[in-house]
Amino acid sequence: MANVYQILPDLEADEMAYVDMLVAPMTDEQAMQFAMMYRARRKEPMMILILTLVGFLGIAGIERFVLGQIGMGILYLLTGGLCFIGIIIDLVNYKKLASEYNQKQAYEVAMIMQRMGGVSYAG
Repeated sequence: MANVYQILPDLEADEMAYVDMLVAPMTDEQAMQFAMMYRARRKEPMMILILTLVGFLGIAGIERFVLGQIGMGILYLLTGGLCFIGIIIDLVNYKKLASEYNQKQAYEVAMIMQRMGGVSYAG
């Protein structure tokens, strides 16, 4: 399991705890496969911050499109980021937006791994 963090060295503490929980029932090979799939799907908080800052240049909502929130992205695009208020809120909460997206992706990858390799999760 130690090799997982060589593939994912830039995880935040809360994200690392969540990944630990998901990887615990996996074999080393499954954990490595999980890490590679998760790495391809996760978004860096700094990228979300940069995309949010682009909203001040007139292209509001790009961060929402990247996070898979198409409806909010269209709303931000058409309303100028809800008159810049939504953009300011996203600037404050960019780490939370990235963390929520990444946890969702980690869960989805874990469920894919469960279907593929018989990993079982309690609960």
